[in-house]
Amino acid sequence: MRSVKLVVAVGAASLLSSAAFAADLGVAPAPYYAPPPPPAQDFGGWYLRGDIGMTNSSKNTMVSSLDNVGSPTIQRYGGFNGGTSYGVGVGYQFNSWLRTDITGEYRSRVSFNGNNFYQYPGGSFLGDTYTGGYSSWVGLVNAYLDLGTWWCLTPFIGAGVGGAYNMTSGISDSATFPGGGNASLYQADGNGKLNLAWAAYAGVAYKVTNNFSVELAYRYLDMGNVAFGQGMTFDGVGRGASTFRFGSDLTSQDLRIGMRWTCCDVPPPPPPPIIRKG
Repeated sequence: MRSVKLVVAVGAASLLSSAAFAADLGVAPAPYYAPPPPPAQDFGGWYLRGDIGMTNSSKNTMVSSLDNVGSPTIQRYGGFNGGTSYGVGVGYQFNSWLRTDITGEYRSRVSFNGNNFYQYPGGSFLGDTYTGGYSSWVGLVNAYLDLGTWWCLTPFIGAGVGGAYNMTSGISDSATFPGGGNASLYQADGNGKLNLAWAAYAGVAYKVTNNFSVELAYRYLDMGNVAFGQGMTFDGVGRGASTFRFGSDLTSQDLRIGMRWTCCDVPPPPPPPIIRKG
């Protein structure tokens, strides 16, 4: 029994001596590292954008204040040629699926060509040929839903609302009378009008880098209506004879290429410092 007590006493003394020796040598305890922060997300922040597009104004017709004189039956035909649009904007990416931006664009002039055929009671008829055109400035507030990313491709949908300032350029109206005779009837100066505008988008974005994306998008745009100036005869005598306008809202189906540059991302936080106990 005395031998067992002796062994325990010797062992305890040895442990105390080792701890004291380690303390004398200044051996530090094992370092403690704070847990790493969650990984920084690669989306979010302000961005700038630029767009260029091909415009395709929908078919339209021309309406005159003289159309109902004599109660004719009217057949209307007309449409526009293609044009281009140029836009810039600024936006904010809130998270991986929601972003918004404010855009402004200029839409180049597109020409209108149309024909109206009038048949009057009693069998007489008249044909009108119209030429004219319009251009626009459009400002929109847009919101988009990004539908997920696969191989750097992100499909999206969106909608926008704002205003369109539509500017018509002078119109001419030439009539074809029974028997084949032609006569130039009216001309009208251009006019401008601010309308409510709205748009719907569908497209796909390709992320070239974390800060730069390229978009290909389809957009349907409604820009409201606009009237031309009051008509006059070509010799200037019959002023105020007719007022011309398009028969329905100016709408366009556009194909657009856009670029987004995320310019103000918040940098990820620095790694945490090493914290030691003791």
